[in-house]
Amino acid sequence: MSLHRPLRGQPFNIRLAAVIVSIIAIGYLVVEGKELLSPIVFSCLFSILLLPLAAWFEKRCRFPKSAAAMISVVLMLLAIAAVLYLVGAQLTRLASDWPLFKQQMGVSINNLQHWIAGKFHITRYQQRDYVDTAKNQLLDSGSAVVGATLVSASSMLLFLVFTFIYTFLFLVYRGLIMKFFIAVFRDENAAVVRDIVEQVQYIVRKYITGLLLEMAIVTAIVATAFSILGIKYAILLAIITGLFNLVPYVGIFTALAISSLITVASSPAPGQAVLVIVTLIVTHLVDSNVLLPLIVGSKVRINALVTIIGVVIGEMLWGIPGMFLSVPVIAVLKIIFDRVEPLKPWGLLLGDEETKKKERKIKKALAAVQETVEEAVSGEEGPHTGSH
Repeated sequence: MSLHRPLRGQPFNIRLAAVIVSIIAIGYLVVEGKELLSPIVFSCLFSILLLPLAAWFEKRCRFPKSAAAMISVVLMLLAIAAVLYLVGAQLTRLASDWPLFKQQMGVSINNLQHWIAGKFHITRYQQRDYVDTAKNQLLDSGSAVVGATLVSASSMLLFLVFTFIYTFLFLVYRGLIMKFFIAVFRDENAAVVRDIVEQVQYIVRKYITGLLLEMAIVTAIVATAFSILGIKYAILLAIITGLFNLVPYVGIFTALAISSLITVASSPAPGQAVLVIVTLIVTHLVDSNVLLPLIVGSKVRINALVTIIGVVIGEMLWGIPGMFLSVPVIAVLKIIFDRVEPLKPWGLLLGDEETKKKERKIKKALAAVQETVEEAVSGEEGPHTGSH
């Protein structure tokens, strides 16, 4: 693709300035267009995930494209509604135990105050003054907090509505979008464009399904472990852990903090919180070293440094949605970089060197096995031929 050629003969400082200005311009547009771009990116991921289902309805059931897309989106909505219903049922149970929850929280706070007074020599009266000051500030800003919450809830509702509308439209007009991508570039680049689009669909679909499978396994493991250990609200804490585990590296620590807080406030035994922390740490180690490489890592080969930086940048740009979208976006960029000649060094930077070493070892091992088999076969054929 020839968009980069005018800069080839320019000095390095001019090319560097052009790259920096482009990055700043793209970053500004991404931040300012968050309300428009965020649901569109989510819709692209959802439409790629639902594309095989919609195609199955079109081919096997002979449904029109719009009907197949609508049924696929409705099925996804039902799956999300089932998860939300399960979470809501567990939260209702937690709300019914609110008096006990409040009482146990008071006991935990008293124990914490004793510990602070003994370790940091801050009396309980001084601590109470700090708490009262913070409480008064919170009450003074209560109306603003309520207003912000209502605005956030309405924004989230609009976000979900537009996301599902865009998903439906992407499924309906996917052929037109593909023709557009091919028409943007020259005819000699049509094969590269098709290859990039197919690889993006394959990688994103495998990544999302792998991530959902990993989330289900982590939820099942945590729920089983908490139930065996007698942790209260085991299913709720397991669902929280599974959902937050979608955010790489950061999510598990957030789930650990929330689960520990709920356990401390709902259980009189202090050892329960320790069991929760140990269980989640062990689960995270198993997930990082076994489940993630086996289920997700084989689909998206991105090194840990780029993943962490991407999560941080995603949070800075788009907040929590940006953290969820960081890894799929980086995976898409790597596919593009690996197939465009001037951008291949960037694709190399995003990749995982350890994965490539393992692939080389596997190829060498397979080649050695194949060579051994060929030698054995040729050795058997030699004497057999000579006997004739």
